[in-house]
Parts: sequence; structure tokens; C-alpha cells
Amino acid sequence: MVKQNRRPFCLQKKKNMIKTRLLLRILARGPLISSCSSKNGSGYVAIRSASSLKEPYESSEDDESNNNIDWNNLGFGLMQTDYMYTMKCGEDEQFKQGQLTRYGNIELSPSAGVLNYGQGLFEGTKAYRREDGRLFLFRPQQNAIRMQIGAERMCMPSPSIEQFVDAVKQIALANKRWIPPSGKGSLYIRPLLMGSGSILGLAPASEYTFLVYASPVGNYYKGGTASLNLYVEDEYHRTMLGGAGGVKSITNYAPVLKAMCKAKDRGFSDVLYLDSVNKRNVEEASCSNVFILKGNVLSTPVTNGNILEGITRKSIMDIACDFGYRVEERCIPIEELIDADEVFCTGTAVGVAPVGTISYRGKRTEYKMSTELACLKLYSRLVEIQKGTIEDKRGWIVQVD
Repeated sequence: MVKQNRRPFCLQKKKNMIKTRLLLRILARGPLISSCSSKNGSGYVAIRSASSLKEPYESSEDDESNNNIDWNNLGFGLMQTDYMYTMKCGEDEQFKQGQLTRYGNIELSPSAGVLNYGQGLFEGTKAYRREDGRLFLFRPQQNAIRMQIGAERMCMPSPSIEQFVDAVKQIALANKRWIPPSGKGSLYIRPLLMGSGSILGLAPASEYTFLVYASPVGNYYKGGTASLNLYVEDEYHRTMLGGAGGVKSITNYAPVLKAMCKAKDRGFSDVLYLDSVNKRNVEEASCSNVFILKGNVLSTPVTNGNILEGITRKSIMDIACDFGYRVEERCIPIEELIDADEVFCTGTAVGVAPVGTISYRGKRTEYKMSTELACLKLYSRLVEIQKGTIEDKRGWIVQVD
């Protein structure tokens, strides 16, 4: 199927951030504590300030610096920031106004749906700081839509697009001193949706929590911008037809750890998974989508319910169309990777990462690396849009403040 160059969905609506700044001033005086009981009175979800927090940061509009961080060597690891955002609702209800609280531990009933049955979703998006100091998000509406699709699959209520984007904006603004300088990284923002209410028998939870936290990050892989070495896994599978591989369910990720750890112990960057039926068609890596380039044709596996429809994936496909490539979504047999001119991975955390080698059944295929790779040019255009050095013609960029 040839992908048409269409204008992606975008919702632009101004939000008043004065309320957020007032909340920050109130929060600086002490943590907020809230609780919500389930319908039958059993179990609870309470957000509390973690005891590990030492001398909480006193929020100030004049204090946006974080001089103790080595922005040049961030890597991709958790760094505790100042605030998180929570919003709750009961079963068969809609989410209402959420609130910022100090970053800290959360308390859950042992019988919470997310703990017992894995009823949970997560998203990943980023906030960027431009050269002029302004803060921006990249296509957060698409994350909101994807969460709504996943919530429907997992029998959960979900925030509206406006609520989701507003929460992400508030987290970016509240933690703005943790957003790296332009070109040094980004603030990775992690929205979570989980069945936090008590349940014993297998059923949807009695209440739900939407939670957003953030951490400054650099490159996802330890090698930084170096090419990836992928191992093709034909024993373990990430998902199967009729499963939840097409949504960002928390249940999709722990099962890949065994194959991923085995591959990394052998010196590989990540694992490339095949379909579970034929064990022949390429699907995706552990946490990123895959593309192959042959001549002027850029191909990526079709999202048939098995593969997560990544936001970076969508963006690269649109940019490739702008560059004149023919973009296809289709089944890609593993044999096609051997003859490909380029192979690369895309994802919010990964960005765009060229693949240097692929190992499959004892055979290693190598790809030429250079600064002229098409994938690097596509990624460069994406970064230019994010930085504002070229015009954002599709409305992908959302200003935070």
C-alpha cells in the first residue's frame, strides 16, 4: 500500500498557563495529598510525597537553571524531577480536573487492576528547548489519540485530547528547569493510564488514574549516534494476531526482556522481531519501528494490529514523501533486509537510528555507514522542524508557554 502524503491530524488550542504558575507557588509550600475510594469502599489510590525527597525545589519564575547537571552526558536514564501530574475517575465516569503534586511514590491497593491483571497503558513524548529559550512539544495530540485507542482496547476510560495535552504542557512547564539546553537533549514525558481501583476477579478496575512524570534524557542507546547491531529473534515473539501489539499496553514490554537481555549479553544493540505465524515477516524492534530503503522506495511493516503505530514513524513517512520517496506500508520478509540499501529504526526515545548490522541464523549482514545516509537526512529535517529552523507546515509543534 502506498502511503498518500496527507495532512496529519493536529489540534491547536490555547491554554491559560497562569493557573499552573499559581499551583507551583502553592506546591512550593508543601505536598498535596489526595485519595479516592473505590465504589465498594475497598482499596485506595493516594498520591503522597516520597520520603526520599530532600529539600524540595522551591519553584520560582526567576530560577530556571540546573547548573549541577552535565547536559553533554545525559544518556537515557531516570533523573528525578520536581513535579508530576495526576487525575482520577471512577468506572463508567469521565476524567475531570487533575493536579500537580511533588514527584514521589504512589500508594496502590494490592488488589489494584494494574498490579494483578496488567490493566495499564503508557505513552512517551518530549519537550524541547529552542535557542531562544521557548519550550515546545512535538505532536502530543497523536499520543493522546493513541492512548484513547489503547484505552478502548484495554476497557479503560481515557483523558480527552485536550486534557492529555494540557497535562503534558503543565508537566513541561512545572519541570522546565530540567529541560536541557537546545541541542543537548530533551525532557522525556511519560503519561501513564492505569486501573488503580481494587478488583479480585478478572474484570475492569473500579477506578483509574492518569499520571504524568518526566525526566531529562539524551541518546537512548549507550553508543549515542553510532549505528545499531540488531539480532533477529525467531524463537520469542513480541506479539501475535489478535493481541495487543498495536497499542502501548504495559503487558507488551516485560515479555521482550528475555530476548533483549540475551541479545545485549552477546553484544547486540537490540532485537528485531518476526511475526509469530510465519516467523518470516519483519515486525519491529523492542521499542522502535523499522524501515528499509531500496532505491527510491522506503518501506515499513504494515500496522495490522501487531505493530505499534509510532508517532516518529508517521512523521518520517510524511517527510520522506516530501523528499520524493515512494513510501510503502506492507509485509516485509526478512530476506529483503539482506538486499536493502539502508535499514533504520524510529521511535520517540530512539529518534532515528541507522542499523549497521543485522544477524540472522548465524549470518551477519552489514550496511554501509556514512553521513550521507537517507535516514540521517530525514532525521535532520525532523529535528529542524522541532527546533524551528524551518517552517512547520503541518502544525506538528505545540508551544508550551
